Amino acid sequence: MRNIPFLDLKAQYDSIAPDIHRELKEVCEKNAYILGPKVTAFEDAFARYVGAKHCIALNSGTSALHLAMLCLKIGPGDEVILPAMTFIATAWGALYAGANPVMVDVDPVTRTLDPTKLEAAITPRTKAIIPVHLYGQPADLNPIRQIADRRGIPVVEDAAQSHGAKYRGTPVGAIGAIGCFSFYPGKNLGAYGEGGALTTNDDAIAKHARVLRDHGQSQRYHHDEIGFNYRMDGFQGAVLGVKLPHLTEWSNQRRRVASLYSDKLAPLARDGLLSIPSEAEWSHGVFHLYVVLARKRDDVRQQLERAGIQTGLHYPIPLHLQKALGASQRKRGEFPVSERIGEECISLPMFPELSDADAGYVADQVTQIVRRD
Repeated sequence: MRNIPFLDLKAQYDSIAPDIHRELKEVCEKNAYILGPKVTAFEDAFARYVGAKHCIALNSGTSALHLAMLCLKIGPGDEVILPAMTFIATAWGALYAGANPVMVDVDPVTRTLDPTKLEAAITPRTKAIIPVHLYGQPADLNPIRQIADRRGIPVVEDAAQSHGAKYRGTPVGAIGAIGCFSFYPGKNLGAYGEGGALTTNDDAIAKHARVLRDHGQSQRYHHDEIGFNYRMDGFQGAVLGVKLPHLTEWSNQRRRVASLYSDKLAPLARDGLLSIPSEAEWSHGVFHLYVVLARKRDDVRQQLERAGIQTGLHYPIPLHLQKALGASQRKRGEFPVSERIGEECISLPMFPELSDADAGYVADQVTQIVRRD
């Protein structure tokens, strides 16, 4: 029996280990442990990669979302619109700033924020809209931005899972007012610890974010406002600097795996037995995750585990049903698409080094299990 992991970070590390060790050694030799030249070099390179004027490296994607709210002067009493189907960190940014997250359902095909549901959620208190580029697939930004622009509402892209994804040929993260990225180790561009970044084309936002991430100081020991210790450390800047030149090729390999899955699982989708990812004509996804929907999700996962295949769940509980976000005041059925995804989602193994043979085995096992059930 095969043993196929959901994610294999060791395989990627082995391919770049000498470069990683060289860069980490240089950080140690120069004692540049917090921010420093490796972080600055990565900021410049990543800004170019996503087509943004500025990149502010941070200690997590959650911190990026928090600073995005503060840079837009969002605070208590304000509302921030975001999809019900996403990781909870999307809501943390608004909550940390004292604002209220307002959820809308996602599109059943793209599984990203449904533009047709957006306008009804806007109120005079709406101060930002956060579309999430979920699973590595861009949200449909044009209609979202058209609605937002008419109301004078900034769009903040949650691109934590979508490094290098493109919307109508333009990289995500520099299309809205602010882009927020995570470099959590399992991401397509992952650090060897926590990491994140805020990207923007706005000089004032970039300047403010740099002050906020460093204890609110514009110069050393001059603290002009309440700030945070959200700085990226030198080790993570070094690791990300090594990895970034490989990102396009790694994304292409993810697309290879996704294409193989989709080809093999298409008959199940045609027969209504399984829902598989679908790329819109305006989307160039990078498949951080390959998420299928199966009615007997838990049974399918158990059988895949017995076949030597590890799977994941992203995300079984939509935001409106999370206790921390006031689930006791909500009811099931409010956001049916998000709820269905939560109940049926299975994330299949996905990483650039996954071989065609192993991906084919995964798809064959899924087919056999779903057909049998």
